[in-house]
Parts: sequence; structure tokens; C-alpha cells
Amino acid sequence: MTCKGICTRYKAQKPVGTGRYASGQRRCQICEIFIKWEGLWCPCCGYRLRTKPRNLKYKAKLRARVEADAAASVQVRTSEKSEAIAISAESAEFVSTTMKTAVSEGWTKTKTIAELRKSEGMTVKKAKGLVDEAFGVRSKPIAINA
Repeated sequence: MTCKGICTRYKAQKPVGTGRYASGQRRCQICEIFIKWEGLWCPCCGYRLRTKPRNLKYKAKLRARVEADAAASVQVRTSEKSEAIAISAESAEFVSTTMKTAVSEGWTKTKTIAELRKSEGMTVKKAKGLVDEAFGVRSKPIAINA
């Protein structure tokens, strides 16, 4: 298999501040070019594209960048959860009475969420978080005696 020149359409510019592999570029060894391509195989010659560096130093850099990105995304998710459950002081009393009514009258989770959204104007995510806390996210399985 040889280079047919198709790969030049997908030629990638060197990114500033990050590595080529970290930014999603891939390298074809036959065409000797870095390309911006989502597939596993080169569109030009059909050879398998490299997605990771061969040099030990650059492997370590890529690994560190991936771990840092993963840690940052976990921090974002935990901050979103804390915001979803936080409510203002005025509405805390209303939410509390709504939850008590829901439990005493046997409302479903869906109806409780709808009532909270209608009366307080809160988002679905906040309402679901509060209802899951009140009703318990997981229930115990029912034992069937045969």
C-alpha cells in the first residue's frame, strides 16, 4: 500500500500548547503525516493510524494530560450535584411541606416532581434531586417466597 495523496486533504496543523495526540490527531507511518481523522485506518493508504506516541517521554506527557482532564471533569460533576440539591431559605419550608404531603398522601415521584416544579419554578434536575433524597434512590428488592 502506498500513499495516494488523499491524506493531504486531512493534514493537521501542529496545535499550540498541547500535543498532537492529545488534541485528537493521528499519524500515518506510510504517508508520514499527522491527520485529523476519526477512523482507525488511513483514508489514503489504508494503513493503521497511530493514536499514541512511541517515545516514552511523550507517552508520559499524554498520560498526565488525560489524567488531569479526567480529574477536572470529576470536579465539575460534583459541583453540579451540590448546586442541584441546594435550595433557598424561603423555599425550604415549602419544599418540606410538599414532601410531607407527598409521603402522607402517597404521591408518586413523578407527581411530586411536577408539584415542586409548578409551585417553586425549580428545574427538573433540582426537583429530582430533592425527591430522590426524600424517597430514597434505591429500594430493597421484594423477597418472593415460592
